[in-house]
Amino acid sequence: MAIQLTDSAVQHVRKMLAQHEGSIGLRLGTRRSGCSGFAYVVDYAGAIEADDTVFETGGIKVLVGSASLPHLDGMTVNYAKNGLLSEGLEFINPNAGSSCGCGESIAFEEIA
Repeated sequence: MAIQLTDSAVQHVRKMLAQHEGSIGLRLGTRRSGCSGFAYVVDYAGAIEADDTVFETGGIKVLVGSASLPHLDGMTVNYAKNGLLSEGLEFINPNAGSSCGCGESIAFEEIA
């Protein structure tokens, strides 16, 4: 499996990386948070860590640490604009079981 970026996400991330000197890619992860248990973490990657798995789509490197990989493997990241005031990355994740009402956290099915 892999993590994929849609064409719109590739364009957006490429533009954002160009504004952050020293960034080599996009770091995705999860952390414990919120009422459903986990939240997505998105950051700029300055280096590849020893436990990272690196995916590449459209020339963009996506780095995921080993602890987050079971939650994110198979996910597609899209960039969407919804009107004038709402835009951002959206996560289409087959591993997500549910999310909370506020949309800030997600739950994952038990991963063996």
